[in-house]
Amino acid sequence: MRLTTKGRFAVTAMIDLGLRQASGPVTLAAISQRQQISLSYLEQLFGKLRRNELVESTRGPGGGYTLAREASAITVADIILSVDEPIDATHCGGKENCQNDGSRCMTHDLWSSLNSRMVEFLNSVTLQKLVDDQVAKGLHVEEKPSIKRAISAIPVSQTVRVSGPNSVFALGNAFSKV
Repeated sequence: MRLTTKGRFAVTAMIDLGLRQASGPVTLAAISQRQQISLSYLEQLFGKLRRNELVESTRGPGGGYTLAREASAITVADIILSVDEPIDATHCGGKENCQNDGSRCMTHDLWSSLNSRMVEFLNSVTLQKLVDDQVAKGLHVEEKPSIKRAISAIPVSQTVRVSGPNSVFALGNAFSKV
């Protein structure tokens, strides 16, 4: 089995979401920034995760994504399979007759057995376990995400002193005296 970036990124993003969802919906932009994953790629992955009912989306200001069910009820296999990542070590896609002559290859049973073990293992690892592992490693999760505001919440008042005319008429009068 070769796990591509699609499966790796989906699992990484779900761990990030699991770590931070207690503070409310998590934006894909925040996950993208923290995990260095393209925002457009995350949008594609989360579309698939939402269709497979692993995450829920909230629109509008303060919106983002939350887990659709408890992290302990989501397995790594659920995540990988929901983003269309095949878990298959065979070259034939699990077909019984994988040779050109209609027979099975000599290693078919070996690779099919490996597939079963991989699915079994990935089904045994929950998102909650991965989240707990990150916390145990000392990962610090901020309580509330820092929000950068372009406009200050406190109005700033400054006195402006103008040394020139204060109207069009005063400007006209100033030029007529010259």
